[in-house]
Amino acid sequence: MIKVLFICHGNICRSTMAESLFTHMVKEAGREEEFLIASAGTSREEIGNPPHRGTVKKLKEMGVPVVPHRAVQMTAKDVEEYDYLIGMDRFNLRNMERIADGKKEKLRTLLSFAGSEEDIADPWYTGDFDRTYEDIQKGLQAFLKTIEE
Repeated sequence: MIKVLFICHGNICRSTMAESLFTHMVKEAGREEEFLIASAGTSREEIGNPPHRGTVKKLKEMGVPVVPHRAVQMTAKDVEEYDYLIGMDRFNLRNMERIADGKKEKLRTLLSFAGSEEDIADPWYTGDFDRTYEDIQKGLQAFLKTIEE
């Protein structure tokens, strides 16, 4: 089983969008039994909160079921439990490295799988859930292709 943890700052916008979209993608491909998919945040600010309404709206608009979720914080234990810990931006990656106590080998940004050093913009600040969805989809498609090779 391939264990994947998507990570952003608060775990209510980008990482939950990635979790729901990737869950949908692998289910559509008939591969849901091959994966354990979850999400977390690097901060404690949103712990216990549901996905942001903008994330929910965009996923529903795209026909993607929203995975039931309440925000949690990434822990050092996650580094041992997951095969891939995927951050949405470089700021997340730095915080992930701090939480992981320097164990960097499983940590990446999502768009790095697509050969990009760009960050996935946080729609909490931009309000642009469309662009966030497009970037996450691009990264997830590249990630899926990478693990198939």
